[in-house]
Amino acid sequence: MSSRKRTGMREGYEFMPIRDVGRSVGQKAKLIGVILDFGFPKKSKGTDFCCCLRIIDETHHQISMAINMFEENVERLPRLAAVGDVVVLCCVEVKSFKGEVNVTFNKRFSSFGLYKGKDGDDLDPYHVSSYFHHVREDESLIVKLRKWLMNFQPHEDSSNFPMLREIKEETSVNLACKILHFCETAKDEWIIFSWDGTNTPSNVICSKLEEEINCPLPLQLEPLPLSREVLCTLPVAGSILRIMFDKVVVKNHLHLLNVDKWVKFMNIHLKVVDGLWLGVFSPQSRLRYTPNEDSLIVERQRLSDEQLFPKPLFITEEVNQDHATPVTLMTVLTHSKVVTAKFKCVVRVVAAMPYLAKNLLSSIGKYRMQLTLEDSTARVHAFVTGKDGETLFDGYPSIDELTRKLNRLLGVTGIKDAPRDPPWVSVCLKSYYVSKTDVWGSRNFKIFGIKIVGDT
Repeated sequence: MSSRKRTGMREGYEFMPIRDVGRSVGQKAKLIGVILDFGFPKKSKGTDFCCCLRIIDETHHQISMAINMFEENVERLPRLAAVGDVVVLCCVEVKSFKGEVNVTFNKRFSSFGLYKGKDGDDLDPYHVSSYFHHVREDESLIVKLRKWLMNFQPHEDSSNFPMLREIKEETSVNLACKILHFCETAKDEWIIFSWDGTNTPSNVICSKLEEEINCPLPLQLEPLPLSREVLCTLPVAGSILRIMFDKVVVKNHLHLLNVDKWVKFMNIHLKVVDGLWLGVFSPQSRLRYTPNEDSLIVERQRLSDEQLFPKPLFITEEVNQDHATPVTLMTVLTHSKVVTAKFKCVVRVVAAMPYLAKNLLSSIGKYRMQLTLEDSTARVHAFVTGKDGETLFDGYPSIDELTRKLNRLLGVTGIKDAPRDPPWVSVCLKSYYVSKTDVWGSRNFKIFGIKIVGDT
């Protein structure tokens, strides 16, 4: 009989309430709790794979208890059906690290069993480790824990969960977001599309304008744009934060990401790539149990209904003012009535091609250029051609005057290679198609009916 089996499940048979674990450092314990947080598996510093659970019970739920799980392969680690399920842990080691008490699952003698959470009625475990023995006498505790969980409300401080409008670059934060979509963009590379109804802060643009021809600013972070079918399911207001997984994270729990559900992400790292916000689900990130009636989520749902447009600077004006209400670029992209339509938007011009005033005219002396526009919801390319260029630049001014106008739009300062912070401006967009056989697939946009005004 192996040493693991000899240890037996009867050692420390009585369950220890989580509140008492702190008095048992250096001992082995048997615990039962609700999984509040779950971190995806990763490779440990040694040869094992590991993951971290954080559990609570009715005696200890203000602060969760960390359970560090180690196994020789990913398949032996807990395979959760849902965050909020019940776990039974036997013969685990109670330790202390940097003043915090935690529990370690030792692959040589510890064991676990997973049970459905508050919505479950089956008392048999759905996933167990080697040598785990389901004890019928323990079933009353599982039932009791489920009943407690039915009325349990996590008390989260909203200040610990900044909204997307409050995020900052190169920080790690907790987020309460709705999962709109997730997909595989390359082999074993997945992106989560998350949203809370608010607008992320705009970023400075660090790319050089001369790089736009060979290395253009991307319209999105994923390699290929979403299909129109998917795009039209997304909200038209509020920023969508893309969250990618760190390469070392094992993506075997993607079933925990339920589309159209609100979820709490813990410790998501935020960065800016090409002026676009990106979240990273790192080895330290976790998913938190989020009931439908969660008070923090209810608050976020209410706030997501409050929409504000940024106030444009008086740099552009409409030639024929119709006082149309501005819409977001996502509204433009998902407009489905007809391809040919007109819109008014408040945007930033983040790139131009060509970017030099002397190159804006074609060989026959007509304007032709492509602008990259962005707002808090999307980026699009929009063309400026012919008469629309004459309107935008007020005819054919000198090269110096044209340069000043273009620089105002693009946020170019007099400092060489300085990051650009393009101003918010009002534009009129017209959508059109170039192929009658594929009107939506050949859809383009152009700017019309506005001119650059004010001091240049």
